[in-house]
Amino acid sequence: MAKNDLLGGALWDAYSSKVAARMDNPKYLGTLSQEDADAKGAKLIIADYGAESCGDAVRLYWLIDPKTDRIIDAKFKSFGCGTAIASSDMMVELCLGKTVDEAIKITNIDVEKALRDDPETPAVPGQKMHCSVMAYDVIKKAASLYKGVDMASFEDEIIVCECARVSLGTLKEVIRINDLKTVEEVTAYTKAGAFCKSCVKPGGHEEREYYLVDILAQTRAEMDDEKLKTQADKSASGELGFNEMSMVQKVKAVDKVIDDNIRPMLMMDGGNMEVIDIRSSSDGHTDIYIRYVGACAGCASSSTGTLFAIESVLQQKLDSSIRVFPV
Repeated sequence: MAKNDLLGGALWDAYSSKVAARMDNPKYLGTLSQEDADAKGAKLIIADYGAESCGDAVRLYWLIDPKTDRIIDAKFKSFGCGTAIASSDMMVELCLGKTVDEAIKITNIDVEKALRDDPETPAVPGQKMHCSVMAYDVIKKAASLYKGVDMASFEDEIIVCECARVSLGTLKEVIRINDLKTVEEVTAYTKAGAFCKSCVKPGGHEEREYYLVDILAQTRAEMDDEKLKTQADKSASGELGFNEMSMVQKVKAVDKVIDDNIRPMLMMDGGNMEVIDIRSSSDGHTDIYIRYVGACAGCASSSTGTLFAIESVLQQKLDSSIRVFPV
């Protein structure tokens, strides 16, 4: 059966080609034995980590040079979905050649970004984003076994959802990458809050320091502030495109073009105009609704030649998507 028959074409299209390739032909799937370690003078580490909440598990094999703490070979076995296999495969690739201390810094976001075809497009559909979380944990489990310390000692991230092992940093990153707007979307993309739900909002069975509702609100506020700052910087430098402007900026830009190029022409004949509304249409146009006053209100050309002239000036000065309608 073809993948498109099994998954549905639309869902399959949401996976990057790198993910698809590693689902079918993972490069590092396999095992390493003590004999392999002895042949290379290395220490064998076998780490297991399971996400019981979603039924996936991964086993990571490392061969480490004890003189340099460098990972000289690595394999994995995954007991999970295709996305978990692809994520585990990329996780192993990122570990290879690094020291244990360097490998500890690899996160599930690093794994997901490495699987992208395009830096701006997520590698997997939102509902499968959580499958890369195990990579973040199994590395720390392997490092803890090698160093003989508790796994928690490597935790420099704040874990918000203990059930799905999702960190504060991961949540903020996923919200930003995918422009998430609701807690339900956050849960769909990360699985945070999908199980015991105590991390969703205050009032659950367990008190938490961080809640999804607050993290989402704070991250959205940060994104809005950054967007406004970017718009302000572009506006100051003259680089801000009309379609990038806020509605207030669009109104000001339209008024300026009208004052400079259109209103003087109308006033010469005893007329004038005012902008009643500006709307973004579903087909990508910006629709500007105007009202004629004075002599223009009863002019026969106000709905033909004059209207065409006003629309042409606004299109030339601001954006070709502008349409003008009299009311």
